[in-house]
Amino acid sequence: MSKVITIDEAAALIKDGDSVAWSTVGMSFFAEAIATKLEQRYLDTGYPKNLTLIHDCGCGDGKNGGMSHLAHVGLVKRLISGHTGQAPKMAELVAKDAIEAYLLPQGVLTTMWRQIAGNKPGVITKIGMGTYVDPLVSGGKVTSLATEDLVKRIEIENEEWLLYKTFPLDVVVIRATTADENGNLSVEEEAMLAEILPMAQAARNRGGIVIAQVKYLAEAKTLKPKDVKVPGVLVDYVTVAPAEQHMQTIATVYNPSLAGNAKVPLNAIPPIPFGERKIIARRAALELSDNAIVNLGIGMPDGVASVAAEEGVAGRFMLTTELGTYGGIPASGGDFGAAWNAEAIIEHEAQFDFYDGGGLDIAFLGLAQADQHGNLNVSKFGPKVVGPGGFINISQSAKKIVFCGTLVNGAKLAFADGKVSVVEEGRTRKFVQQVDHITFSGEFARANNKPVLFVTERCVLELRQEGVVLTEVAPGLDLEKDVLSMMEFTPIIADDLKTMPAEIFQEAWGGLAAQMDAQ
Repeated sequence: MSKVITIDEAAALIKDGDSVAWSTVGMSFFAEAIATKLEQRYLDTGYPKNLTLIHDCGCGDGKNGGMSHLAHVGLVKRLISGHTGQAPKMAELVAKDAIEAYLLPQGVLTTMWRQIAGNKPGVITKIGMGTYVDPLVSGGKVTSLATEDLVKRIEIENEEWLLYKTFPLDVVVIRATTADENGNLSVEEEAMLAEILPMAQAARNRGGIVIAQVKYLAEAKTLKPKDVKVPGVLVDYVTVAPAEQHMQTIATVYNPSLAGNAKVPLNAIPPIPFGERKIIARRAALELSDNAIVNLGIGMPDGVASVAAEEGVAGRFMLTTELGTYGGIPASGGDFGAAWNAEAIIEHEAQFDFYDGGGLDIAFLGLAQADQHGNLNVSKFGPKVVGPGGFINISQSAKKIVFCGTLVNGAKLAFADGKVSVVEEGRTRKFVQQVDHITFSGEFARANNKPVLFVTERCVLELRQEGVVLTEVAPGLDLEKDVLSMMEFTPIIADDLKTMPAEIFQEAWGGLAAQMDAQ
């Protein structure tokens, strides 16, 4: 009996009340064709109803794709996710308190599939302690309708841990590039490997079904065994989607260099324009060291990769992404999660095993909101709760953290002769008395003696045992008027307060290699 069915038939397999998990990295690995048909079926018939939707990574294109298709009250009852930022319609349901919603660390959810497959009680970890996902705070519940405790504190050998409990799986919807007639799946055009194998194993061992969306069909037993990432015995149904509903990334239908099938000249990647983003990336890059294993967050931090390439030092350390890429240059914008010219690509869940165990030497992450205790918030902005993505895993586990962002939102600055001046002051302060959501716990970091820096275009601060300490000020700025007055709290001023390097404020630099040599 053939496993190949139509997209309409695939969508019809999802029933009222099902718990449905989706593979996804933005639009990578997401079965967009099935989600589109499922939405249309609901709009036409009112079914299926009361679904639990589960995905560990962000899912969408920032518009109407991905989880935004399924953001209908009645269609979805509960969301368990790592991030909603790329699915604004789903994020709106969360903000309106219209569904049960739990936003948990991406790395916990991507390693959860193995625990479900292995009939384990859940993921036992310290990831999330002291943050909003700690049951002593909210346990990851982000709406009033979310009342079940999915996270609990437990004690093992007189030490406290968090237990993220497993959940039922009725349907798993995964994606691959090619399926043969027996359902064996390969991923040759995908930008990463994702977590499709443990997801399929989890569904099979819990009595659920596995639906795979692919681009191509092949004759049975023609795929090379080592190219098969999910054995056909784990796959119940296969459906073929058109290329436009099988995007390699949010921005790209298919580029062979993002899949590791070709290499592009790195000088073809344009440098970021001179301005505050580049200055922040340059100052952050001064924290790099030879042979370091590095992670870059989305947005401002990914400028570090561009600076490293421009400065000719990208080969002196190993850039990685949480999606499993090693080497090359991590892609940014709509291609985030992929990498140009990667040396290796491993499974999503395996990468988080390495990260959670302390494998990262340094991580450069975004700075949305920070407070006097060294806490960071990147998961909640007013009524909008987007979740942590991999931020909690990475920031809590890396040996050193550099948070990157502007001091104030909306300011206009001028740069001349290696100095900075404020042309028009910003409106929103990012250094506040108390963050709205604790996505990174300063208390946990201090208890573990973790080096933490906050790099902005106006100053550099450090989290020390005594508190948040201002250590550097940009050349040309008045400390009181341009820096301290734009913070809601007054940091400790370092006794040896320095000026940020003037050369990074000039359009041409070329000094990163020499700085790394001097370490």
